[in-house]
Amino acid sequence: VEKLENNTAKLTIEVPAEELDKAIQKAYQKNKNKFNVPGFRKGKAPMAIVERTYGSSIFYEDTFNELVPEVLEEAVKENNLEIVSRPEIDITQIEKGKDLIFTAVMQTKPEVELGKYKGIELKKIEYTVSDKDIEHELGHMAEHNARLVNVEDRPVEKGDITIIDFAGSIDGVAFNGGTAENQELEIGSNKFIPGFEDQVIGMKIDEEKDIKVTFPEDYFSKDLAGKEATFKVKLHEIKKKELPKIDDDFAKDVSEFDTLADLKADIKSKMEKENEERAKYESEEAAIEAVCKDVEVEIPSGMIETEIDNMVKDVENKLSYQGLTLDQYLKLTNKTNESLRKEFDEQANKAVKSRLVLEAIIKAEDIKPEDKEVEEKVKEMAKNYGRSEEELLKNEGFKSYIVDNMKYEKAIAFILDNAKMK
Repeated sequence: VEKLENNTAKLTIEVPAEELDKAIQKAYQKNKNKFNVPGFRKGKAPMAIVERTYGSSIFYEDTFNELVPEVLEEAVKENNLEIVSRPEIDITQIEKGKDLIFTAVMQTKPEVELGKYKGIELKKIEYTVSDKDIEHELGHMAEHNARLVNVEDRPVEKGDITIIDFAGSIDGVAFNGGTAENQELEIGSNKFIPGFEDQVIGMKIDEEKDIKVTFPEDYFSKDLAGKEATFKVKLHEIKKKELPKIDDDFAKDVSEFDTLADLKADIKSKMEKENEERAKYESEEAAIEAVCKDVEVEIPSGMIETEIDNMVKDVENKLSYQGLTLDQYLKLTNKTNESLRKEFDEQANKAVKSRLVLEAIIKAEDIKPEDKEVEEKVKEMAKNYGRSEEELLKNEGFKSYIVDNMKYEKAIAFILDNAKMK
């Protein structure tokens, strides 16, 4: 093993000739039916004849691919290396009757020299629930339970729900997606092109009007971005929201409570719980940031690339719920795969550094969960996933994932427990 710069290791590996020859024989047995040799039925030509016909190196590639992963894994384990990138392989010697010699250059997990992580100063984060917060939530509930009533004696005002037909054109030519009938549009929602909704204000039922707007320069469709369009609009209906009175009857209608006071108490309780979660999350983020601040660590590019890979996969999963592919999303947002990955670079660096620092604290303090804690967590996960505890405990990969997550949680708790709160 040769330690190179930037957390890189170069392994020079020799495989005895007899092992190589056995592997070549295996490759012949596996592939012999693929060769046509004159004078022999398919798959019946001796190995020496096949090599003479196709060249002595005919089985080297398959032999190497079959032999190397296991040999390399063994070498990595023997030398206690934590590999974080794919190996760059270079074959020095491969020949029948001789030792196989090759090199593998790989990035390794860096050693982290911890700074101060006990007794760090942190600002105590707390959020309180005010009467205004509760009234705001009640207002949302009233909006959600508002009923729509038809308006016929006045023109459109801000906040109204309108039903309109529209047909858009640029220089007299209609464009895709620019036409609709009986479209519902809330005035003031800003869901349409800037300036469109403002020009609907003042229209009366059955009125027709030409509305001129300019598409934003950053509009997702390049064909329309920055261009002026005219929409022929016809107004069919005007509706307004009629909010319910917020009293005991309202509480009965929208919740399981009989009085407004009980509903308010429930809202306050839920908000306090949300605030506790928010404060906990922000305190944990602040703790991680504080201990990472004094740590200088050279992060291998392989770790960053793997982290970005995971982030892109997460984007793909979220898009799939919206019925979109990654390629469609990139076209809609005028991005490339490279520019998307670049966006995640800073976030990935921060995430990897945080993980490395927490792992160093876990090692320094010998942090690990008790068996009973792991069992309790597995019980909770089994309930959430609708699986049996026994089934999850049998899965070593899942159990290892749970234990690792609990170590990280305990490491963050350790930092907070030992911090000086201001």
